[in-house]
Amino acid sequence: MEQLFEFIGNHPFLVGSFLIILILFIRNEVARGGQSVSAQELVNLVNRDGAVVVDVRDNAEFSSGHIVDSINIPHTSLADRVSELEKHKEKTIVVACKMGQHSGTAGTVLRKAGFNVSRLKGGITEWRNQNLPVVK
Repeated sequence: MEQLFEFIGNHPFLVGSFLIILILFIRNEVARGGQSVSAQELVNLVNRDGAVVVDVRDNAEFSSGHIVDSINIPHTSLADRVSELEKHKEKTIVVACKMGQHSGTAGTVLRKAGFNVSRLKGGITEWRNQNLPVVK
């Protein structure tokens, strides 16, 4: 630990540059696919504001269990099928995937198309871990 403080003291520009790049990277990642919402916040958004859940997992995973009334558009074909969501443009779109790995990319595609997008934090895995209902 003592060496860390010595390094910081000897290299303030290097450490400062690293911190600036780290902050910019984090800001970019957060802004890229929309705000993250927890499972409980998703329930509130759907019940209060009529938010629409877009599940970007493939068809087989979607069939094994999904959030009630969610729309399945696999992340690989989302860019080609954005027009299917035009009728929901005035609502918040919440993107859900298996564990959150594809929702950022899908959120970016939807934000560029003009949608108000959020991402389900932890994906369907976190939804199931909290014992929230899924339908088959």
